[in-house]
Amino acid sequence: MTEGPAARFAFAPMTAPDARAVVAWRYEEPYALYNADPVQSDETVRALLDPRNRYYAVRTAEDGLVGTFCFGLDARVPGGDYDDADALDIGLGLRPDLTGRGLGKVFLLAGLAFAREQLVPTPTRFRLTVAAFNRRAIRLYERAGFRPTHLFVRPSDEREFLQLMRPA
Repeated sequence: MTEGPAARFAFAPMTAPDARAVVAWRYEEPYALYNADPVQSDETVRALLDPRNRYYAVRTAEDGLVGTFCFGLDARVPGGDYDDADALDIGLGLRPDLTGRGLGKVFLLAGLAFAREQLVPTPTRFRLTVAAFNRRAIRLYERAGFRPTHLFVRPSDEREFLQLMRPA
């Protein structure tokens, strides 16, 4: 079990009600990029529930469902450099009304601790891919020990993304 501030977070495999709640989350600009497309909501729910994508719902006793973590292939963005097979790709999302309130670092560290303690094989490195404009998230990741490794353009929309890595 995770200790310290991260212990307040409970991780469980994503359920259908969790997935439907996450699909309904709406971030304001410029973070609307992270909103699920309502036209593809059924497809998104299926992806969130697919065990191969390893999505977890994250809860606290006070706030219920507060976020999600994804571990593995679904955390990747087309066009990135994913040749380092020893790195575990991490995707995460904090409920929109909780963003920008200083909760990100403890939330991120809780997810990394969960991955180290619960996932097999135990990761040796963590990799994150984030939209390059998202300076708020990049600062958070750097404060948590991640270092930029690769800037690339997603072919589908020519949006820039940044990859970051840190030891597990």
